[in-house]
Amino acid sequence: MAIIPTDTAVGSTLTEPTIKVVDLFSGAGGFSAGFRSYEPSGAGSSPFQSVAAVEFDEAAAATYAANFGSAHVANIDISTWDAKPYEGQVDIVMGGPPCQGFSALNRDDLEKKPPKADDPRNKLWREYMRVVTTIKPKIFVLENVDRFLKSQEFQDLERATEDDGDLSDYRLCAKVLNAADYGVPQARRRAIVIATRKDLGEPLEHPQPTHGRNATRPQPTLDEQEDHAIQPAPWVAVGPAVFSHTPKAAPEINLPDRTGKPLGVALPGPFKTTDLHIGRTPTELSLARYRAIGRSGNRHDLRGQWATIQGKETYLSTESWDRHNSGSGDVMGRMHEDRPSITIRTEFYKPEKGRYLHPVEDRPITHYEAALIQGFPADFKWFGSKIQIARQIGNAVPVGLGRALAQAIHERLSR
Repeated sequence: MAIIPTDTAVGSTLTEPTIKVVDLFSGAGGFSAGFRSYEPSGAGSSPFQSVAAVEFDEAAAATYAANFGSAHVANIDISTWDAKPYEGQVDIVMGGPPCQGFSALNRDDLEKKPPKADDPRNKLWREYMRVVTTIKPKIFVLENVDRFLKSQEFQDLERATEDDGDLSDYRLCAKVLNAADYGVPQARRRAIVIATRKDLGEPLEHPQPTHGRNATRPQPTLDEQEDHAIQPAPWVAVGPAVFSHTPKAAPEINLPDRTGKPLGVALPGPFKTTDLHIGRTPTELSLARYRAIGRSGNRHDLRGQWATIQGKETYLSTESWDRHNSGSGDVMGRMHEDRPSITIRTEFYKPEKGRYLHPVEDRPITHYEAALIQGFPADFKWFGSKIQIARQIGNAVPVGLGRALAQAIHERLSR
């Protein structure tokens, strides 16, 4: 267990009444970064203050501690965390329990196989609810994969808000939101459950989208973004939003050589987001495949393609890829410059996992580019190995989605 207390949030001077937040299953802090980035009165005016966070992964907890100095960071199993000291002292509890048990990636047939009711990872949301019933916040926000809303666990959550349930003081609003609808250059669908304590009156509803797939209106001004009645702007394309700002130089292979101890244990870091322009050393076969895939292309471009590799003619596709005409077209795919990226997952550096090739360069996207797609600021501090940081990036709530929720919560509590 490691607890890091300090007095003020890193990079933030609170000039409004503070709304205190506890972040559970916090990861690197994408959700908290989104809340902190909501500044209704200009730079440094975030009304939200992270007072505690719980994260089991040591590297992710270290990253959180490095960026949110106001929070007491507990690097422990949540089932052992004592929430009692925060009872009645916290306004918002938020977080995303590990979602692998609900994830569509774990099922061969999404329509025929329901989420596994006995997956132990699905039970972690109950620890989230234990904390909620102890702290009794004004609002709690639970984030998960979209299929969570079809699970037995969500049905149990709804029943808990009935008159005789442990959460009878709350009313729920549940909805699947797409991060792209809130200005994030990434099409990432997430289930967002918002619960409002009944003594606050009408329950908080989800924020209205500011962007849309087929919208044609120009990008909104800052003033217009405050007006929920305006028509959405077009989705933000990943090309101009991200790749036009990333280095033209080839990615580095390794992270800088430095070590820090934000939780008392030595870990690689800190690294700023701008230090994360890193990649792997591709094989000659991989490089040949990258070169053969055109703009917006994918594995289908490799059919019938050969290249000389180490003096030997080598087929660039595979029997498996050639046999499959259906299924995902994202495997070995280049990102589309003119639309949001696909969901950034924990292995975004492997193009065989999805459409993770750079739009024009012959390489996968870097950690830096993935972090920008998720909305992390350039000066965000990271701890861990290349794989650990990739996991932190892929598991995070997009900062822009967190900011939209923060705005809705702030406006609701201000009333």
